[in-house]
Amino acid sequence: MPKITINDMEIEVEQGTSILQAAEQLGVEIPRFCYHDKLSVAANCRMCLVEVEGGPPKPVASCAMACGDGMVVHTDSDKVKKARKGVMEFLLINHPLDCPVCDQGGECDLQDQAVAYGFDRSRYNEEKLVVSDNDYGPLIGTVMTRCINCTRCVRFAEEIAGTPVLGQFNRGENAKVGTFIGELLDTELSGNLIDVCPVGALTSKPYAYKARSWELTKTETIDVHDALGCNIRVDSRGREVMRILPRLNEDINEEWIDDRSRFSYDGLAYGRIDRPYIRDKESGRLLETSWEEAFTVISDKLKGVKGDNIAALAGDLVDVESMVAMKDLMTSLGSNNIDCRTDGAVFSTENRSSYLFNSTIAGIDDADAILLIGVDPRHEATMVNARIRKNWLEKKIPISLIGREVDLTYPYEHLGTSPKDLEKLIKQYAGKVTAKKPMMIVGSGVFAREDGLEIHSLLHKAAEELGIIKKGWNGFNILHSAASRVGGLDVGFLPKEGGKGFSDIVAGTKDGSIEALFLLGADEFNAHVNIGWKSFVIYQGHHGDHAAQRADIILPAAAYTEKDGIYVNTEGRPQMSHKAVGPVGAAKADWAIIREMSEYVGAKPLPYNSQLELRTRIYKEWAIFKKMDEVTPAKWSGFFCKGKLSKDDFTLPVQNYYMNNPICRASKTMAQCAKAFTKQKELEEAA
Repeated sequence: MPKITINDMEIEVEQGTSILQAAEQLGVEIPRFCYHDKLSVAANCRMCLVEVEGGPPKPVASCAMACGDGMVVHTDSDKVKKARKGVMEFLLINHPLDCPVCDQGGECDLQDQAVAYGFDRSRYNEEKLVVSDNDYGPLIGTVMTRCINCTRCVRFAEEIAGTPVLGQFNRGENAKVGTFIGELLDTELSGNLIDVCPVGALTSKPYAYKARSWELTKTETIDVHDALGCNIRVDSRGREVMRILPRLNEDINEEWIDDRSRFSYDGLAYGRIDRPYIRDKESGRLLETSWEEAFTVISDKLKGVKGDNIAALAGDLVDVESMVAMKDLMTSLGSNNIDCRTDGAVFSTENRSSYLFNSTIAGIDDADAILLIGVDPRHEATMVNARIRKNWLEKKIPISLIGREVDLTYPYEHLGTSPKDLEKLIKQYAGKVTAKKPMMIVGSGVFAREDGLEIHSLLHKAAEELGIIKKGWNGFNILHSAASRVGGLDVGFLPKEGGKGFSDIVAGTKDGSIEALFLLGADEFNAHVNIGWKSFVIYQGHHGDHAAQRADIILPAAAYTEKDGIYVNTEGRPQMSHKAVGPVGAAKADWAIIREMSEYVGAKPLPYNSQLELRTRIYKEWAIFKKMDEVTPAKWSGFFCKGKLSKDDFTLPVQNYYMNNPICRASKTMAQCAKAFTKQKELEEAA
């Protein structure tokens, strides 16, 4: 490995390491605009110039120069300082002096580096160049005169997002960045262009002119719009969420997040339930009430009702503490009718490895072959799709799909659409797979059918016979789409022996066998249509969405940014979400509502008075929660179920990416996205 000296400090680095990367390892700062750790090297901004002894007579771009053995580098010589000042002066020739109105102000690389490395005045007196702005859709605002042609956005769109709609046109002073045919940025990762842009040429339209970075309170938490648990930062002012940004976590989302996680926050302000309501029997209208009266009505309705006639369903955005509290309440009421699988999925939960993403999200990088079954990772878990694309770009691994054909931003072999095609694959390749670390990724939608258990059995058979399970490697992965799903499965929010599951509970609301139904944030299955009118329905949630329209009692709950909670992601990693703002109106955390309700219903109040006491109860019963932010590997165990497989094709759980939960459906930004990108797809299909 080459040894290199930078500013009189010697370091040994791996072959192919650039001077800039070596300097970072030593803690030496080298300014840059076009260079980014996750993107290919462009070397076109020239800001990272350094001096190499015995090398070229002029400074060299450190991002593009590989370290050589015995190389001596200076990053702060007079020649380097003069070169950087010249580059900065050149970059600022046409840059508008609009920092006071630029949303990048206060967190702008160009501002910081102009102060640190540039001149304190300009010698340019000619007319400045003006570049027309581009329309990239409802999310990305543009001021292209600020653009310094670093091409970070171009490389991100092509390499990470896999949607090469951006490019650099013309040459010299006429060079500019834009889309090829005036199309919108139709990618689920477009918001990351704002983060990679170093100069404020690309900004957030929903956030435009609303706040400055130093005004905001920054809360590190996690996202709940899918089952990945992407690490995010919620920036708030007062009681309002102003924006959401990604946090670095190489094991989950690296440094990116998808557009739904980033831009749907405005939905937290619309359609909120801020006080309890009771449905009037005569008029059918929902009337405001007090917490005490609401609990009293619930208590009166449950008097004399047997436990077998009471049920509870937990929705996709519910935290672990709330599900444990609801489970305890249902136990005190003598009911075994509980379920967290409100999509109707049926699969084996006997062994934890049967429902986890066992190889972990970061393990996608190690796979040398991937089989996708009934899944659209681009819309179900965008960051998983980005990981798969990165692996394909680096190693050109073979990827196959059984299920509906979709655009995944990388090539794959389509092997069929139904379970029968999976059976054919097993017969053809059993014992013949040569890949060392093959991976199977199964969408949660494959289980939302009557033959769900038989499908699960077939998947286990495929995993074992195709070599996906082997010593030191478990490539069997279930990709859930609900943030609450794995946590609910881990704590057993499932029908106990003799209890009813989701389908039977819904049917029971129509035939009268379920007299009272608790809906804990359950908005995913069109409750106002599917739940019968023979049940008394108590809805506990934060938006007046599907379930609230059917409820007889509505209890206002806090949204994910308004409470602390534990969520378990699809790979089985418990993570803490943290409160960024206060709940609206009279809303409370779900667990606190359930604890207070237990004073009125059930045999006796629940035995915890604080969230800490509830978590202590959770840590005591389920060991996985003792290791936060860690994945506890699950031991593989086979599963067999004899039954008849349906010939029906696999279906996808996410039908509309931008309207996938109550928060998104309340978001004006997501509504604009759904409208704009649907219209563009129609135009593309017509063409």
